[in-house]
Amino acid sequence: MKLFRRLAAALALNFLLVTAAAALPGLWVAKNDHATVYLFGTVHLLPADTNWKSAALDKALDESQRLSIEIVDDDAASMQTLVMQHGLDLSQPLSSKLDEKERTQLEQAAETAKLPGGVASLQPMRPWLAALTLTMAPLMQAGLDPNQGVDKLLKARMQQAGKPVDGLETAEQQIVMLADLPESMQLDFLRQSFKEVADGPAKLRELIDAWRSGNTAAIAHIEDEDLRKDSPLLYQRLIVERNQAWAKTIAERMQQPGVSFVAVGAGHLAGPDSLQEQLRKLGIKTSRIQE
Repeated sequence: MKLFRRLAAALALNFLLVTAAAALPGLWVAKNDHATVYLFGTVHLLPADTNWKSAALDKALDESQRLSIEIVDDDAASMQTLVMQHGLDLSQPLSSKLDEKERTQLEQAAETAKLPGGVASLQPMRPWLAALTLTMAPLMQAGLDPNQGVDKLLKARMQQAGKPVDGLETAEQQIVMLADLPESMQLDFLRQSFKEVADGPAKLRELIDAWRSGNTAAIAHIEDEDLRKDSPLLYQRLIVERNQAWAKTIAERMQQPGVSFVAVGAGHLAGPDSLQEQLRKLGIKTSRIQE
């Protein structure tokens, strides 16, 4: 899961099969004289018995007065409305946008993913939504629960403590960002999803191991390298521009006293264009917290 995992992250649907082994994901901190911001890499869907917490993470959460995650308005009804509005093309079947070889690949991917309704269910979808659907289907069938995602659990913990939780983006911003991509980029997503489905869980396990150990070099290699090489414009849109926007938000927050906790997809905290690098360009230093 390389190129397409960036799309999943953009939708806060980074569907990762995480085992019950202990995890030590990456945690960073930025400080000045009056403000502290913690940065934490997340995955957005995992089994209930996954152990990913640590003493350092607990301490950072207890100190923090607020939590920011990618989106907070991702309830099922809102997401369905947005997908229906921006994800369908009833005038032109999906297969008509593909050549003969790609149509065969689409059918094979739908079969391999055991997609309910088969390839016919993809026909009304725009390419970005079809690609996401293909990638999601086998993971959902594996019994993964979006309510057990790290961001959802962090949100629940902070709300229980009476602390505010806000989104760095809105669900509509994320969906529109994808829907507004040129169709050529959306078709790139779809073609990559064929490979993602065919690869099966091997790449997924590789990324999970990197996340559990906080290995940012491996995360960057798995998550961003292909996207950066194969579709640089898409990489700029989904990774760089979002990291730049979040860095500006954090920089503004650090002008006010207080302690904040920011949790975003782990891929955004790895690689040459990471959130930490964007903060550095704004004169804000981050340091890795070790257990």
